Amino acid sequence: MSKIINDPVFGFIQVPEGLLLSVVKHPLFQRLNRIKQLGLSSMVYPGAQHTRFQHSLGAFHLMSEAILSLQRKGNFIFDSEAEAVQAAILLHDIGHGPFSHVLENTLVQGVEHEDISLMLMERINNDLKGQLSLAIQIFKDDYPKRFLHQLISSQLDMDRLDYLRRDSFFTGVTEGNIGSARIIRMLNVKDDHLVVEKKGIYSIENYLMTRRLMYWQVYLHKTSVACEKVLINVLLRAKELSQMGVELFASPALQYFLQNPVDKAWWDTHPECLENYALLDDNDIWCALKVWCHHTDTVLRTLSQDMLDRRIFKVEVSDEPVSEERIHEIRTALTAHFDIPYEETRYLMSASTVQKDMYKMEDDSIEILFSDDTSKDISQVSDMLNVELLSKKVRKYYLCYQRM
Repeated sequence: MSKIINDPVFGFIQVPEGLLLSVVKHPLFQRLNRIKQLGLSSMVYPGAQHTRFQHSLGAFHLMSEAILSLQRKGNFIFDSEAEAVQAAILLHDIGHGPFSHVLENTLVQGVEHEDISLMLMERINNDLKGQLSLAIQIFKDDYPKRFLHQLISSQLDMDRLDYLRRDSFFTGVTEGNIGSARIIRMLNVKDDHLVVEKKGIYSIENYLMTRRLMYWQVYLHKTSVACEKVLINVLLRAKELSQMGVELFASPALQYFLQNPVDKAWWDTHPECLENYALLDDNDIWCALKVWCHHTDTVLRTLSQDMLDRRIFKVEVSDEPVSEERIHEIRTALTAHFDIPYEETRYLMSASTVQKDMYKMEDDSIEILFSDDTSKDISQVSDMLNVELLSKKVRKYYLCYQRM
């Protein structure tokens, strides 16, 4: 018997009884129901309320389709390998904290969510008596069939194919809709490497252009970036106050990260870090903000109220770095307006650089397979794209600051 889940993007998704259903039912996986996929993008696109849980199930569905398609083309994949790679894609985002990447380098320094995903996978593997060992091996790219890892992490992995389709659907940005079904059916394997058959080249061109559009229109939208800066700064201020001995309301798990200087060295020597991290979700942050907006500290109170009332930092985007004079001018104005020390105004503003490359050949190329069994990189055979366009580094400078 399998569990059938009705997904708004792909329709009915079947999760087979056994290991895969055990993974979905595990408390650490169910936690993803309480973490939004797009963090604060709902401040811009109100429909973007979908969760990491939904995304993981969608990626699992696409992985199932990809395995079937590759097997039909004569690529031998054991049932145990198919189940393992399906389990791995289910768990690829298990290490995400509240609001996507916000906790990285704020409450937790120097520990990537990919590393935490692996730690939590090991924890679930222990609970399931070693049934995830092969999945973890594939996830870490330690398995001989390298193309299985590429299905989880590469330029054309099932993670990207799902989140582009899903995020386009829930944000209403219809230009972001990609032909994921056709791309999957065009996949093949050559020399243990994922390739795309020549007749799929136009789908790949569209995919690359769509990804670029989604990054600048959704993921790096200036309002989303500004909202994230508010949240990062309020958490940094709360951590500073907490470590100065100021008593702040927070759930026990959040309290742990506010009170302790958690970095890589601390994480590696304090096993309770992972326990507390696994208890965190979006609700911990929202509950704290609702109380902090009444705090006596002006900075903490102002930023918390900003989050609750959607009073977003003002944003200035430019192609040139922000001058020190401009930053000083804003901080001086903030000092006078809020009657706070100049030093504290660093929490009421942010100057950052945002950069996104559309395609990097050196990372993991997309190979196009021809009928004579030769293959070339997409940038060498596309009549619409070229290396210069594909590899162009787009860099923007964001200056965000509290409205006065």
